[in-house]
Amino acid sequence: MKNYADKQELILSQIKDKFCQRRDFSGCDLSGIDLRAVDLSGVNLIGADLQGANLCGSVLTSANLNGANLTQANLRGANLYEASLSEANLINADLTHTNLCRASLWRVQCNGCKLWGASLCDADFSEADLTGATLIEASLIETNLVRANLTSAQLCGAILLEANLTEANLTGADFTWANLTKTNLTDANLHETRITYAKLRDTIMPDGTIHDPQIVIF
Repeated sequence: MKNYADKQELILSQIKDKFCQRRDFSGCDLSGIDLRAVDLSGVNLIGADLQGANLCGSVLTSANLNGANLTQANLRGANLYEASLSEANLINADLTHTNLCRASLWRVQCNGCKLWGASLCDADFSEADLTGATLIEASLIETNLVRANLTSAQLCGAILLEANLTEANLTGADFTWANLTKTNLTDANLHETRITYAKLRDTIMPDGTIHDPQIVIF
Protein backbone atom coordinates (compact mmCIF):
# COMPACT_ATOMS: atom_id res chain seq x y z
CA MET A 1 0.00 0.00 0.00
CA LYS A 2 2.84 2.39 0.82
CA ASN A 3 4.46 1.91 -2.60
CA TYR A 4 1.10 2.53 -4.30
CA ALA A 5 0.53 5.72 -2.30
CA ASP A 6 4.07 6.92 -3.01
CA LYS A 7 3.59 6.30 -6.73
CA GLN A 8 0.35 8.31 -6.80
CA GLU A 9 1.96 11.13 -4.84
CA LEU A 10 4.88 11.23 -7.29
CA ILE A 11 2.56 11.32 -10.31
CA LEU A 12 0.42 14.00 -8.66
CA SER A 13 3.46 16.18 -8.00
CA GLN A 14 4.59 15.78 -11.62
CA ILE A 15 1.16 16.71 -12.95
CA LYS A 16 0.93 19.80 -10.75
CA ASP A 17 4.52 20.96 -11.37
CA LYS A 18 4.31 23.69 -14.01
CA PHE A 19 7.95 23.17 -14.91
CA CYS A 20 7.77 19.39 -15.23
CA GLN A 21 8.28 18.35 -18.84
CA ARG A 22 6.40 15.08 -18.44
CA ARG A 23 2.99 15.21 -20.11
CA ASP A 24 2.62 11.49 -20.81
CA PHE A 25 0.73 9.49 -18.19
CA SER A 26 -0.67 6.88 -20.56
CA GLY A 27 -1.47 3.57 -18.89
CA CYS A 28 -0.80 4.95 -15.40
CA ASP A 29 -2.82 3.81 -12.38
CA LEU A 30 -4.45 7.01 -11.15
CA SER A 31 -7.53 5.41 -9.62
CA GLY A 32 -9.01 7.48 -6.81
CA ILE A 33 -6.50 10.30 -7.30
CA ASP A 34 -7.51 13.86 -6.35
CA LEU A 35 -6.98 16.23 -9.29
CA ARG A 36 -9.58 18.85 -8.47
CA ALA A 37 -9.13 22.10 -10.44
CA VAL A 38 -5.77 20.89 -11.81
CA ASP A 39 -4.66 22.03 -15.29
CA LEU A 40 -4.34 18.84 -17.36
CA SER A 41 -4.68 20.47 -20.76
CA GLY A 42 -2.98 18.51 -23.50
CA VAL A 43 -1.95 15.68 -21.17
CA ASN A 44 -1.67 12.14 -22.57
CA LEU A 45 -3.85 9.83 -20.47
CA ILE A 46 -4.45 7.11 -23.07
CA GLY A 47 -5.57 3.94 -21.33
CA ALA A 48 -4.99 5.44 -17.88
CA ASP A 49 -6.97 4.07 -14.93
CA LEU A 50 -8.86 7.01 -13.42
CA GLN A 51 -11.61 4.99 -11.79
CA GLY A 52 -13.19 7.00 -8.98
CA ALA A 53 -10.78 9.90 -9.58
CA ASN A 54 -11.80 13.41 -8.52
CA LEU A 55 -11.44 15.71 -11.54
CA CYS A 56 -14.05 18.24 -10.45
CA GLY A 57 -13.36 21.60 -12.11
CA SER A 58 -10.18 20.34 -13.76
CA VAL A 59 -8.99 21.61 -17.16
CA LEU A 60 -8.61 18.82 -19.71
CA THR A 61 -8.77 20.80 -22.94
CA SER A 62 -7.29 18.83 -25.85
CA ALA A 63 -6.29 16.04 -23.43
CA ASN A 64 -6.08 12.50 -24.82
CA LEU A 65 -8.15 10.06 -22.75
CA ASN A 66 -8.77 7.46 -25.44
CA GLY A 67 -9.52 4.11 -23.82
CA ALA A 68 -9.16 5.54 -20.31
CA ASN A 69 -11.12 4.08 -17.40
CA LEU A 70 -13.17 6.88 -15.82
CA THR A 71 -15.77 4.69 -14.14
CA GLN A 72 -17.50 6.61 -11.34
CA ALA A 73 -15.08 9.52 -11.78
CA ASN A 74 -16.13 13.00 -10.67
CA LEU A 75 -15.86 15.41 -13.62
CA ARG A 76 -18.40 17.98 -12.45
CA GLY A 77 -17.73 21.32 -14.09
CA ALA A 78 -14.57 20.05 -15.82
CA ASN A 79 -13.45 21.59 -19.11
CA LEU A 80 -12.92 18.88 -21.74
CA TYR A 81 -13.12 21.14 -24.79
CA GLU A 82 -11.72 19.29 -27.83
CA ALA A 83 -10.60 16.40 -25.60
CA SER A 84 -10.41 12.90 -27.05
CA LEU A 85 -12.27 10.16 -25.15
CA SER A 86 -12.90 7.60 -27.86
CA GLU A 87 -13.71 4.14 -26.41
CA ALA A 88 -13.23 5.49 -22.87
CA ASN A 89 -15.23 4.04 -19.97
CA LEU A 90 -17.40 6.69 -18.29
CA ILE A 91 -19.96 4.35 -16.74
CA ASN A 92 -21.71 6.05 -13.81
CA ALA A 93 -19.35 9.04 -14.06
CA ASP A 94 -20.58 12.49 -12.99
CA LEU A 95 -20.20 15.02 -15.82
CA THR A 96 -22.76 17.53 -14.56
CA HIS A 97 -22.22 20.95 -16.22
CA THR A 98 -19.09 19.63 -17.93
CA ASN A 99 -17.84 21.27 -21.14
CA LEU A 100 -17.41 18.60 -23.83
CA CYS A 101 -17.85 20.85 -26.85
CA ARG A 102 -16.04 19.53 -29.93
CA ALA A 103 -14.81 16.53 -27.94
CA SER A 104 -14.37 13.13 -29.59
CA LEU A 105 -16.35 10.41 -27.78
CA TRP A 106 -16.66 7.75 -30.46
CA ARG A 107 -17.90 4.48 -28.95
CA VAL A 108 -17.57 5.87 -25.42
CA GLN A 109 -19.29 3.90 -22.64
CA CYS A 110 -21.53 6.37 -20.77
CA ASN A 111 -24.10 4.00 -19.26
CA GLY A 112 -25.81 5.71 -16.34
CA CYS A 113 -23.53 8.76 -16.47
CA LYS A 114 -24.76 12.19 -15.36
CA LEU A 115 -24.58 14.88 -18.05
CA TRP A 116 -27.15 17.24 -16.53
CA GLY A 117 -26.70 20.71 -18.06
CA ALA A 118 -23.53 19.64 -19.88
CA SER A 119 -22.31 21.49 -22.98
CA LEU A 120 -21.92 18.92 -25.77
CA CYS A 121 -22.08 21.19 -28.81
CA ASP A 122 -20.46 19.76 -31.94
CA ALA A 123 -19.18 16.74 -29.97
CA ASP A 124 -18.85 13.33 -31.62
CA PHE A 125 -20.86 10.69 -29.75
CA SER A 126 -21.25 8.40 -32.75
CA GLU A 127 -21.86 4.77 -31.72
CA ALA A 128 -21.65 5.81 -28.06
CA ASP A 129 -23.54 3.88 -25.38
CA LEU A 130 -25.60 6.37 -23.35
CA THR A 131 -28.05 3.85 -21.95
CA GLY A 132 -29.83 5.34 -18.94
CA ALA A 133 -27.72 8.51 -19.09
CA THR A 134 -29.06 11.78 -17.65
CA LEU A 135 -28.89 14.58 -20.23
CA ILE A 136 -31.54 16.85 -18.75
CA GLU A 137 -31.17 20.44 -20.03
CA ALA A 138 -27.95 19.50 -21.81
CA SER A 139 -26.88 21.44 -24.90
CA LEU A 140 -26.41 19.09 -27.87
CA ILE A 141 -26.35 21.63 -30.68
CA GLU A 142 -24.94 20.01 -33.86
CA THR A 143 -23.87 16.98 -31.80
CA ASN A 144 -23.12 13.79 -33.74
CA LEU A 145 -25.12 10.90 -32.24
CA VAL A 146 -25.20 8.64 -35.29
CA ARG A 147 -25.96 5.04 -34.23
CA ALA A 148 -25.70 6.03 -30.56
CA ASN A 149 -27.62 4.01 -27.97
CA LEU A 150 -29.83 6.32 -25.90
CA THR A 151 -32.13 3.65 -24.51
CA SER A 152 -34.00 5.01 -21.45
CA ALA A 153 -31.88 8.19 -21.48
CA GLN A 154 -33.32 11.34 -19.89
CA LEU A 155 -33.21 14.35 -22.26
CA CYS A 156 -35.97 16.52 -20.77
CA GLY A 157 -35.46 20.12 -21.81
CA ALA A 158 -32.33 19.29 -23.79
CA ILE A 159 -31.42 21.38 -26.85
CA LEU A 160 -30.71 19.23 -29.91
CA LEU A 161 -30.72 21.91 -32.59
CA GLU A 162 -29.37 20.35 -35.82
CA ALA A 163 -28.14 17.29 -33.90
CA ASN A 164 -27.64 14.12 -35.96
CA LEU A 165 -29.39 11.05 -34.48
CA THR A 166 -29.43 8.98 -37.65
CA GLU A 167 -29.98 5.29 -36.79
CA ALA A 168 -29.85 6.11 -33.07
CA ASN A 169 -31.62 3.81 -30.61
CA LEU A 170 -34.04 6.04 -28.68
CA THR A 171 -36.12 3.24 -27.14
CA GLY A 172 -37.77 4.52 -23.97
CA ALA A 173 -35.85 7.81 -24.07
CA ASP A 174 -37.54 10.91 -22.62
CA PHE A 175 -37.48 14.07 -24.80
CA THR A 176 -40.19 15.94 -22.85
CA TRP A 177 -39.88 19.70 -23.55
CA ALA A 178 -36.73 19.05 -25.62
CA ASN A 179 -35.89 21.26 -28.59
CA LEU A 180 -35.57 19.02 -31.67
CA THR A 181 -35.48 21.82 -34.22
CA LYS A 182 -33.81 20.59 -37.44
CA THR A 183 -32.74 17.41 -35.63
CA ASN A 184 -32.02 14.48 -37.95
CA LEU A 185 -33.92 11.35 -36.78
CA THR A 186 -33.57 9.40 -40.01
CA ASP A 187 -33.99 5.65 -39.33
CA ALA A 188 -33.93 6.29 -35.56
CA ASN A 189 -35.77 3.85 -33.27
CA LEU A 190 -38.53 5.78 -31.48
CA HIS A 191 -40.14 2.78 -29.78
CA GLU A 192 -41.81 4.03 -26.56
CA THR A 193 -39.91 7.32 -26.89
CA ARG A 194 -41.54 10.24 -25.04
CA ILE A 195 -41.70 13.47 -27.06
CA THR A 196 -44.44 15.21 -25.08
CA TYR A 197 -44.32 18.99 -25.63
CA ALA A 198 -41.12 18.58 -27.65
CA LYS A 199 -40.38 21.22 -30.29
CA LEU A 200 -40.31 19.50 -33.68
CA ARG A 201 -39.64 22.35 -36.08
CA ASP A 202 -38.21 21.18 -39.43
CA THR A 203 -37.25 17.92 -37.75
CA ILE A 204 -36.28 15.07 -40.08
CA MET A 205 -38.41 12.13 -38.92
CA PRO A 206 -37.36 8.44 -39.03
CA ASP A 207 -39.06 7.94 -42.40
CA GLY A 208 -37.16 10.89 -43.90
CA THR A 209 -40.10 13.31 -43.95
CA ILE A 210 -39.67 16.81 -42.53
CA HIS A 211 -42.06 17.55 -39.67
CA ASP A 212 -44.53 20.41 -40.14
CA PRO A 213 -42.85 23.35 -38.39
CA GLN A 214 -46.16 24.51 -36.92
CA ILE A 215 -47.05 21.27 -35.17
CA VAL A 216 -46.02 20.40 -31.63
CA ILE A 217 -46.80 16.85 -30.40
CA PHE A 218 -48.75 16.64 -27.16
